[in-house]
Amino acid sequence: MNRLKILVVDDDPVTLLILEKNLKKVEYDVETARDGNEAFDLISKYAYDVVLTDLVMPGMDGIGLLEAVKTRHSRTEVILLTAHASVDTAVAAMKKGAADYLQKPVNTDELLLRLEKISNMKALLKNVGDLRDAMDVTERSAGQTIQDLEMRVSQLQDRIAGIKNILLDEDIDPDRRFERIREILSADP
Repeated sequence: MNRLKILVVDDDPVTLLILEKNLKKVEYDVETARDGNEAFDLISKYAYDVVLTDLVMPGMDGIGLLEAVKTRHSRTEVILLTAHASVDTAVAAMKKGAADYLQKPVNTDELLLRLEKISNMKALLKNVGDLRDAMDVTERSAGQTIQDLEMRVSQLQDRIAGIKNILLDEDIDPDRRFERIREILSADP
């Protein structure tokens, strides 16, 4: 499992403590914020892999925080938590970029499963990026090799044309022809 850096945001201190404790137990790197404004200050300074936030909070709510996170760190995944789940709210959150939506009280196993999926997705995206970088290096190397080969072929074609011209030139003494052909063949490419 990739070690995710998670910001947990909830105005309920008990929920905040339980989530923090459960996530640290499975060795996630966890920071907490007591409301959306405190979380906003943190995301302005740091990037997190996941922001786990309550939907309903005083000040900046979960949707506002979701929008702020996505504006600053588009690759940060946001999971919204709410005691008042509704299909409309879930759909609205997903349209704004939420990775998931969980109902309170949070089932720890369900949360850990969702986080594991996010971790796996991030690992796959990193692997894709690494492969893309490797392909770019290979493509540049192949391009250079092709260019070098094209130059070598061009040089060889010039030599062949020179030899052909010497062979067809009847004004050149046959011994001199052989000497000039040998000069062309022995010249550095």
